[in-house]
Amino acid sequence: MIVITGPTASGKSALAVELASRLQTEIISADSRQIYKGIPIATALPSADEMKGIPHHLLDFLDLTEYYSAARFEEDAEGLLKNILRDRGSAIICGGSMLYIDALVKGIDELPTVPDEIRDSLMKEWKAEGDSRLLDMLKSLDPEYFKRADLKNLKRVFHAVEVSITAGRPYSSLLSGKATKGNRDYEVVKFCLSGQRPKLFDRINRRVELMVETGLEEEARRVYGMRHLNSLNTVGIKEMFAFFDGLLSREEAIARIQKNTRVYAKKQLTWHKRDLEINYLDFSSAQSANVEIILSKLH
Repeated sequence: MIVITGPTASGKSALAVELASRLQTEIISADSRQIYKGIPIATALPSADEMKGIPHHLLDFLDLTEYYSAARFEEDAEGLLKNILRDRGSAIICGGSMLYIDALVKGIDELPTVPDEIRDSLMKEWKAEGDSRLLDMLKSLDPEYFKRADLKNLKRVFHAVEVSITAGRPYSSLLSGKATKGNRDYEVVKFCLSGQRPKLFDRINRRVELMVETGLEEEARRVYGMRHLNSLNTVGIKEMFAFFDGLLSREEAIARIQKNTRVYAKKQLTWHKRDLEINYLDFSSAQSANVEIILSKLH
């Protein structure tokens, strides 16, 4: 299993496609936003031309109204991985969603399935009473997790609250923090695209400009009526919603998208530094050169 990861706009998709072509294998996407249908520009979904005939999985398949998680990704990806490895001998996991990659590589703690009625009731309460109510619930249900959680990541806070309610015990008590996939029958090799931050940030800024040129505003307007959905709490979409609401000018919204994307890229880079098994590649190098480095490593 070959993992291709890296910060947003570093060229992961193109590298994965060229590598898959050389190895005659398939790609499983590990992107928590490209799973959704209807927002291809905001999520930088690769086009058919960019895929170059290489089979891609777990892309553009889920309705915006549907719930998805790292646990579901692990289950879906494991099923695909087994078949691809059997038929092709290798498989490529490509994406920048760190939790998804860790879930597949290391395993994930067994958490209870949250009933729809609990999730729906909690969502209504959150909408009615605001973010402070959600944070108060987490502090009450799981003070330990409250101390170490990223409280600005309200999706994660919501998940911790709903699991705590379902399990009848704190969310943090269910997290072992231990890898659970030590006996796999395949090898995992990880590669991460990296490089100079000024160059990366310039690529991000240019990508956002291209997204705007190709219709990001129109795409956001099409889904504006569903703005309450968690799937639309996405960089590129939420800033456009703020523009539609009169909170930002169009120029300010575009600049905010660029800034928030750079912030996300920094988080990805920090996450990657924790993983001592990663092999680094320079995103400024030619794709073909990076492919040769990967093939040499595999051999």
